[in-house]
Amino acid sequence: MENNANQDIIRFNQVSLDMGGRRIINQLDFSIAKGQFVCVVGPSGCGKTTLLRLLSGLIAPSSGQILRSDGVIAGPSTGPTTRPSARPITGPSRDVAIVFQDYGKALLPWRTVTGNVALALEAMGIPKPEHSDRIMQLLTKVGLSRHAEKYPAELSGGMQQRVQIARCLAQEPAILLMDEPFGALDAMTRQNLQDELSDIVAETGTTVLFITHDLEEAIYLGDRVIALRANPGHSLSSLAKSILVPIPRPRNQLTTREDSEFLKLRRHLFDFIQEHHE
Repeated sequence: MENNANQDIIRFNQVSLDMGGRRIINQLDFSIAKGQFVCVVGPSGCGKTTLLRLLSGLIAPSSGQILRSDGVIAGPSTGPTTRPSARPITGPSRDVAIVFQDYGKALLPWRTVTGNVALALEAMGIPKPEHSDRIMQLLTKVGLSRHAEKYPAELSGGMQQRVQIARCLAQEPAILLMDEPFGALDAMTRQNLQDELSDIVAETGTTVLFITHDLEEAIYLGDRVIALRANPGHSLSSLAKSILVPIPRPRNQLTTREDSEFLKLRRHLFDFIQEHHE
């Protein structure tokens, strides 16, 4: 999917972040188109999770700006804005949902599957009589309709992560941020969730920023893969590579991974990680 400036929903404009006297992110400059699935890879300590926190509004950049298609800006501006309706982000937004890797701590153990998903509807002020149908639709979408009244402790890791995804989808987010959500799962469960996530994103048109250490996962899921460099200092941009993934959808766990383009991209990213490994 080519990025079209007229369709950009997110724009990082020369974003830098200093923490503890150290430059974590430097001059990050890229955009994400509406409905695009963007995966972020890079060596440990390169700022992948920090990038997610910046976009979510949990932390503000030291300089530069983060633009939203509705004119939202995060952080101090270093120049004129490009959108007349621009307004600063002062914190998290309800149209931005975050799926964490630690699904166990993300769920309330005293609430059932239904109760955990209902948290998002409660926060949105949705009338309780409307909860049941909406929750069941979401649970059906993530394959948990038969487990609605179970508690997290009664579910496998993959099921718990499905609950967290369903709760995020209940927010009807414009942007879904995912911080290595499948990293702690076994290979088969991970692949199943990759395909379910791809189907859901295709159906809803949600824009996704997906953090991962798994290069094959990044290529399989992404329309684009962004590679960050560690310790950029003040001279190099944190953005080392931005690679389009021209592999058609829907993708298949076997045939896609055997595709010559997939293998070429995997080698390209592997060489990058090896070169920048510390």
